[in-house]
Amino acid sequence: MSGQKNGQRPLNHTRQDTDSHLSAVISCEKIARHNNKMNSVLQRFCLITIALQLGACSMAELTVKASMPMIEGGMLALNRETDLQLAEAAMPPNIELMEGMIINAPNNSELRNHAAQAYYGYAYGFVEDTNAQRAASLYRRGLKHALYNLQQLGISKNLLSSNLASLQIKLNSLDEDDIAPLFWAASNWAKWIDHNRDKPEAIADLPKAVMIMQRVLELDENFFMAGPHLFFAVYYGSRSPMLGGDYKRSAKHFEKARKINNDNLLLVDLLQAEYLDRQKFDQQSFNQRLKKILNADADTLEDIALINNIAKRKASNLLNKESQWF
Repeated sequence: MSGQKNGQRPLNHTRQDTDSHLSAVISCEKIARHNNKMNSVLQRFCLITIALQLGACSMAELTVKASMPMIEGGMLALNRETDLQLAEAAMPPNIELMEGMIINAPNNSELRNHAAQAYYGYAYGFVEDTNAQRAASLYRRGLKHALYNLQQLGISKNLLSSNLASLQIKLNSLDEDDIAPLFWAASNWAKWIDHNRDKPEAIADLPKAVMIMQRVLELDENFFMAGPHLFFAVYYGSRSPMLGGDYKRSAKHFEKARKINNDNLLLVDLLQAEYLDRQKFDQQSFNQRLKKILNADADTLEDIALINNIAKRKASNLLNKESQWF
């Protein structure tokens, strides 16, 4: 009875309660240890999974990066090719190779610049004279690669859809490192517009392409064989003054491009005959320029052999149309 005084419980009851408590504690510890082991296993599994995913991603990107010299070598070899049939057959597989590499390394800006250039070159050199609709599609695909790069530089779709003043502010902030995507975006865009003159939305895009190329001209007028000068030579020479053309400005841009290329790039005379001379109805200049191209040696400079041979073929095609235009 004395053990019940002051509210104390019998001794044997206390031991049972303590034993139960200890059992519960031990059980909880076992469960906790089990859960910790499970959590540890899950954590390790997650870490391994993430590591494998990151490893696969980085390996793919590293493989693409390591392959870039081969892509660049292939582009150089194509530029030196004198057999147009061989060049035409080689370009599609090269483009598909680049597309596959882009899937593995979508943020490789250099690779996308090469793809944009390849689409432009293939469409201009081998497609547009026989299939304008397909050429337009190819120019559009080249444009998408260039615009992807521009988006990484802050020129988003929303910015391109906004007012031109906002676009100009952003363009002014870009520098020499950004020339390639700017150039190939404007080049592909302008050619796509040229093949879609019946679409108002295409014509409405022309000022954007012009602004982008203007920035390239400001940064480096020599880029890609004086490409910015050739762009504006065609831009001002292909339209009448009533529609914004300017024959004098066109001629100055052609002369500048000719000087930069030491009069070795046959494309300069080809474009001047096709656009400026034809727009001015100057048949004599048209005929003389094209015959000059046909009599020239297209293989003098190996790095531009392909484009010079393309110019010779296009010159022959234009001469066949002379009686239709004059």
